[in-house]
Amino acid sequence: QVQLVESGGGLVQPGGSLRLSCAASRSIFSIASMGWYRQAPGKQRELVATITGRGSTNYADSVKGRFTISRNNAKNTVYLQMNSLKPEDTAVYYCNADAAPLFNSWGQGTQVTVSS
Repeated sequence: QVQLVESGGGLVQPGGSLRLSCAASRSIFSIASMGWYRQAPGKQRELVATITGRGSTNYADSVKGRFTISRNNAKNTVYLQMNSLKPEDTAVYYCNADAAPLFNSWGQGTQVTVSS
């Protein structure tokens, strides 16, 4: 198992930027996939972006070209750089560590609100 702690959320105006961080309690070097998901009020949790141990990335169509996921294995941290934010990006953002079949861990989430 791994404990994940997200940070960096907050209130930002449309068009603004935020960088989310996800700090892991242990090495993420061997974790196959790290990712960010989000859940807006009244909606199901959805994938935002994932990154494999080799650095391959995958993005939801709605964030392509605006968001960038990265991982720093030396710091046991995954980042989500969010640019050109829109009101529809408002959600609780969750970090995920997928090491199936060993474990699949979630952080507690960080609120991102995009509003003028």
